[in-house]
Amino acid sequence: MANIPLIGEKFPELEVVTTHGKMKLPEAFKGKWFVLFSHPADFTPVCTTEFVGFQKRYDEFKKLNTELIGLSIDQVFSHISWINWIKEKMNVEIQYPVIADDRGQVAERLGLIHASASHTVRAVFIVDPNGTVRAIIYYPPELGRNLDEILRAVKALQLSDKSKAAMPANWPNNELIGDKVIIPPASDVKSAEERLKNYEGYDWWFVYKKLED
Repeated sequence: MANIPLIGEKFPELEVVTTHGKMKLPEAFKGKWFVLFSHPADFTPVCTTEFVGFQKRYDEFKKLNTELIGLSIDQVFSHISWINWIKEKMNVEIQYPVIADDRGQVAERLGLIHASASHTVRAVFIVDPNGTVRAIIYYPPELGRNLDEILRAVKALQLSDKSKAAMPANWPNNELIGDKVIIPPASDVKSAEERLKNYEGYDWWFVYKKLED
């Protein structure tokens, strides 16, 4: 079994068949962030709610220079049928591509075949414009994804890159520091001593600042 991609590693180069035609990943999204989310099969209730939820937030992801791409262990014709069903029954048109993976090769390469599961697990990969995996989230079949959390994660990672800071729990609504961000650790004694003079904080190792507009 190939080594599965981990956080901080390059997303593996894959040629995939999708509802939008053949694509090469991560090349197809070069210069953009993308979120890849997997499903065990088409025409499953939890996954259908997630497909609709992702579509309803698609414009918000696009504003963050982020594309969406789904994956399911079925063929393109089944994906098309499922997408048409969603449009007909729920009046939602799925605009992002969906990978066909009826042989499970993509799922295996991405580490989505878990020993205790009888099918492809539901996972999320957040990948940056350099093709680096920045976050991975796994979900069991009985728990639908929190799509607002995935959107928050993309926004937080982008702001972290820009500000060179870390985001606290529940950012931007943290119980201790609100929407402020955490300054990286001090690199030497002198900078540790100066930190509370330059920033707000509880101690030299826990200082924070407000993001500039």
